[in-house]
Parts: sequence; structure tokens; C-alpha cells
Amino acid sequence: MTRIAFFGHDSGDAAIRRRVQGFRDDGLDILGFMMRRRDEAGADWDNIDIGRTFDAAYAQRVASIFRGARLAAASRNRLAQCDVIYARNLDMLATAFLAKRYAGLKTPVIYESLDVHRLLTRNDPIGFVFRRLEGALLKRSRRLVVSSPGFLENYFEKRHAGRYTASLVENRLAAGGDYGPRPERDARRPTAASKLRIGWFGVLRCRRSMDLLLNLARTFPDKVEIVMHGMPALTEIPDFEQKARSLPNVRFHGRYKAPEDLARIYGEVDVVWAGDFMEAGANSVWLLPNRLYEGGYYAVPPIAPAGTQTAKWALARNVGWDAAEDLAATLPALIDTLIRDRSGIDARRQALLALPDATFIQPRGALKAMIDEALEARGSRPRYGKVTPAAVQA
Repeated sequence: MTRIAFFGHDSGDAAIRRRVQGFRDDGLDILGFMMRRRDEAGADWDNIDIGRTFDAAYAQRVASIFRGARLAAASRNRLAQCDVIYARNLDMLATAFLAKRYAGLKTPVIYESLDVHRLLTRNDPIGFVFRRLEGALLKRSRRLVVSSPGFLENYFEKRHAGRYTASLVENRLAAGGDYGPRPERDARRPTAASKLRIGWFGVLRCRRSMDLLLNLARTFPDKVEIVMHGMPALTEIPDFEQKARSLPNVRFHGRYKAPEDLARIYGEVDVVWAGDFMEAGANSVWLLPNRLYEGGYYAVPPIAPAGTQTAKWALARNVGWDAAEDLAATLPALIDTLIRDRSGIDARRQALLALPDATFIQPRGALKAMIDEALEARGSRPRYGKVTPAAVQA
């Protein structure tokens, strides 16, 4: 059985847990070398804790790379038993390579980049230094894994041409999870008498998204309800709870469990907001968020800002809407249209239900195929922009 040393930034992160579950569903053995963002780690896999980090504490996180690498190298015998190192995001990639060096190992490394951090897109000496570091480590990595083709097209192909072989592994639900049945065709049709329920789920980190949604609640006090589930990023929205309690038609329910709570929370809403402006013009434009796949499985159409990869995905399948700038004006206009005529929502629900489950759930075996191919590629020359068939989107 292939054994993976998984270097992750937060053992409590839902996306980390989903990837671990995906590997295990495919019969791969996981040994975690993971940092954490809270006192309690709570990992349900074999995990070696390599320290705690804090949101937006960049100096501390740089120091944690060296400390975490030494802690990982202290478990050299266990690290040496792994066939491959899988490192999520740049700080963990640096930690993994340092751990390899300290431990004197030659284990191949796979780099998973699910976000292109704002530090990497800066056009100043800081951005230059971080890109040089990423490029040097990427060139020594066996494989690059991205969750959206937008990252390849807009960043890696422009900044790191010739340094990588890429695999596309979208943020789909893990193959082995129990998500319950998808909705029946024509079930739970919205009615004109009920409020239009707009969901915002996940890590609630985008101040502009919150302001846009609160504006909708104020504009349509008797016709719209905003439903929020997830973990607010108080470093980005310090007054989140005050804002969430400011209007009677805004409901914040706190954190949820995935996959246990997904059917319930998506069953509460008619459409889901799939926009993000944390890194406007860069990462926020290129990503494909989890809620696109979660909502799609439960037939909840997305709304996304025009020109984003998310909007491109939804419009290509006719399963959602986009709204162009100025969103403060165009988004209420779109919502007003949906309030007055719910047939558009129903049509997109049916289009989502017509798509196969594999559009939203990672096909079993795809992650193992990607790992196997990367391990077989020993000594091969990186190929610019190549996307392997192991994880081609459905």
C-alpha cells in the first residue's frame, strides 16, 4: 500500500480532512505531519503535530516552517517509511523540503496549490522573493496539483513555465462520504409566496461578499433571507457577528460538520453565493470553490461575479448566474428578477440534477491514479502546463 506523508497547514481544516478522506477512500495510507490553527487538533488519522500557527501572522508562520521541519525530521524513521510527500500550499512545501534535508531523505514531493496567495502575486520585491522560492521548490517537485484550470492559465503558466507537470483535482466531495441522496427531480420547487433564501457557506472571510449580502437583505427585507453557515475569519471581518445580527432576515448558524450537515444546510436555501473578493483580480478570480460542488450535488444553483472561473464553470453548464460590476447595483437587479420569476431557479436546479454525480463527487481511484503516475514519473523532465488525465473534470 502506498504511504503518503501529508504536510498540511491545519489538521482541523475541512479541505485538509476532505483530501485525507479522498486518499483513504482510494486505499492510500496517510501519515500526517500537520500544523493546526486551534489548541485541539482532532485528527482522526495517524498524525504528527508539528506546531500551531495563527491567521494572518506571517512572521510567525515563516518561523513555523523551520520549527515544523525539525519536528517532522525528528520522526525520521516514520517519514522514511513513506513513498511520497504531499505538501499543501507553499509554506508546507518549504517545510517538507526542509524536513527532507534535515532527515537526509530523497522522498519525492508533490505540491498541491489550492490558492495562489496574495504574497505571490505582488509586483514588488516581496512578491519576487516568494515566487523565486516557489519556482525553485516547484522545479524539484514531482508533480503540481491544482484545483482549478484558472490557476494554471493565469499564474503557473505565466510565472513558472517549464518547471512543472500538473494534475487538475477539483474541490469535489470525497468519493467515500455519505452525502445522502440527491434531490428528486421537480422536488422542493420554490414558490412565489416564500422568501428567496440565499446561502453563504464555508470559511466566511470576504468582507465585500458580506456587505453585498447585507445590502440584499436591506433592499428586500420581506422577500429575501440570507442564511450563513461556517467559520467567520475575524481577521478579515472583525465585526462579523455584529453585522450578522444587524438585520432580522439574516441568520448565522455558526460552524457545521461536513459531510454530516451538508444536506441540511443546502436544503435550507434556494441559491448559493459563490463569489469571493479576498484577492480580487487574482486568486479570487481563478478559483473554483467548494460550495460550487456541494451546492451542485444538492441542486442549489450558484451566483458568481462575472469574469471569474466560477462564473465560467456555471454558465458553461447553464446551472447558475453571473453578475457584472457594479455589483452593488447589478446583484440586487438579478435578485429582483429571481424573486419575481422563480422559473429560472427551477430550470437551473433541473440542469444540476441532470449532471452526473461525478461532476460533484471525486471519482473513486482518481487520486490514487494521480499519485501512481507521479511516482512512475521518476527522472522525467517537467512538462509545461501538462494536465494529466487522472483528474480530468467531469
